[in-house]
Amino acid sequence: MSKQSIYMVSTSIHTFHIPVLGVAYSIDTPLKVAKYGISSVISIMGDELLEQMRKYHAHNFGVAYTEINTNYDDYRAKRITAYLDLISLIVETQIADIKRQTFGCDSDITKYFELLPDTSALKTKYNSYKALRDSHAKDALEQELRDSIVAGSIDVNIMAKVDRINSDSNDMVLPAEYSDALSALRGFANSRLRSSVVLSAGYNPKLYNYIEQFSDFFPDENGTLKKKIILKVSDYRSAIIQGKILAKKGLLVSEFRIESGLNCGGHAFATEGLLLGPILEEFKIKRNELTEELHTLCETAYASKKIQGFLNQPQIKVTVQGGVGTAKEQLFLQSYYKLDSIGWGSPFLLVPEVTNVDNDTLNNLANAEKNDYYLSNASPLGVPFNNFKKSSAELQRKERIAEGRPGSPCYKKHLITNTEFTTEPICTASRLYQHLKIKQLNEKNLTGKAYENEYNAITEKDCLCEGLGAPVLIKDELPLSHNLSAVTICPGPNLAYFSSIMSLSELVGHIYGRVNKLNTLYRPHMFINELELYINYFKKEIEKYDFSTKQIKHFRVFKANLLEGIEYYKELVSKIENITGAAISKMKDELMDRGNEVNNILVPAVAW
Repeated sequence: MSKQSIYMVSTSIHTFHIPVLGVAYSIDTPLKVAKYGISSVISIMGDELLEQMRKYHAHNFGVAYTEINTNYDDYRAKRITAYLDLISLIVETQIADIKRQTFGCDSDITKYFELLPDTSALKTKYNSYKALRDSHAKDALEQELRDSIVAGSIDVNIMAKVDRINSDSNDMVLPAEYSDALSALRGFANSRLRSSVVLSAGYNPKLYNYIEQFSDFFPDENGTLKKKIILKVSDYRSAIIQGKILAKKGLLVSEFRIESGLNCGGHAFATEGLLLGPILEEFKIKRNELTEELHTLCETAYASKKIQGFLNQPQIKVTVQGGVGTAKEQLFLQSYYKLDSIGWGSPFLLVPEVTNVDNDTLNNLANAEKNDYYLSNASPLGVPFNNFKKSSAELQRKERIAEGRPGSPCYKKHLITNTEFTTEPICTASRLYQHLKIKQLNEKNLTGKAYENEYNAITEKDCLCEGLGAPVLIKDELPLSHNLSAVTICPGPNLAYFSSIMSLSELVGHIYGRVNKLNTLYRPHMFINELELYINYFKKEIEKYDFSTKQIKHFRVFKANLLEGIEYYKELVSKIENITGAAISKMKDELMDRGNEVNNILVPAVAW
């Protein structure tokens, strides 16, 4: 394969994908969009919820269901495999049904082609079909269209660091391969899917080593992969380090999915001031080098393992997600940075036919104001978490504090990590931990603001296991887990610019520039929005630290990276204008203002 072909744009029929959305929000999204050729991602960390959804969808689609209860050996992995196999089977059935349908205004086969981007060759062929009058030629072209129908990819997500060690019914610790992350990987690896696992939230050596045990992640006799690896990364350095670790085992990363550190939904993994534009530029410049190096390492591993390698050097995709809001932004990202796909996540929370948002939360999102979206410390993982002030979970958290009983009951225990007060790990959002931590705080005899700040830091932690799973149970009228109905939702701040409940056709039309679904709120370019988020984050980080030499060095690097990013964007503005045809002169003024703002942020020269 020539080096030039490495830069080929993906042959997927759509130029966007739907990333994983919480635990429940996209848990069955493939059933709603894969039949239209749209790829999406399922979280497979919650086996209990997956089992509930398998029963629900098996009943709805007339498929036999046999419960996999907790008495089964390896029940977590088996539940995940069974759920993914069911989703795969249903989507295959949907595709077969679509191929048999008659073209008409209300048919899914018509919707399949109408949703396509107007620039695609397949859409051009479809438009030619509609214009044809010769019946023989039309029949032949219609068959070509039917044969071209393919399902969107049914991908899965594993948060690598969410890897609780589990015990059996006798409280005996199980072997390492029964941990949450490894069980989830095994569940996917044993499924019938031919798709990708998205590994996110950092590096887990045990998990990465475990992938080697499954042959589907290695080339088959035809030199193709049945299952692929996607790494969600925040910068190039992370990509090359993790990519090489896997490649030395013969595991090729098929896609690097770059996510904005702060302008995203869910957990926010901020970079050290590195902005999205410069990060994408580095991938663009080094993409060929990255592909060659990882491929070479893989071939060396295949030789040592005496297994079949790739017949041709495979393409490594590079995609991006986080804060994209207009068709022109998507066009620029793909045209200038040569990206294979653009992730559109949070706006799909306003599309009921695609995601699982209960009616109350849906209406609150549609009527939200910009300051309702905020970066919180609610996650027990200790990572900043994008939150929504009007969520029922946030209201419940405050009510519990007012009643003198802060914290949540902890049933699922996915995020138990703290051993400050106990031998066995507990969750920092749990009622037990917060009771013990507040008791310790009271012994300090603090008063006023000092006490309030520490108290708020303790009680801000909230249960994500229940809150992120509840919305689909409410929407589908299924039994609630432990009767807990409070909903946690974690949209990115970009959702502030969308205020209407939309259909799939409407949002896809917006993505491709056929309609405009933005509200009237002034929306700066996505690069400016992310820059402002980083500046605000930087200011807050400086305010809360007692400076050490190490911290001062970190903040100086952070500030320098912000300023370098601003200079990069100043050079980029004209290229954005040339590619998109948009007059964005205001962006130049905004960059000048943001540059002055960063320059005025003081970082001490010595430790205090």
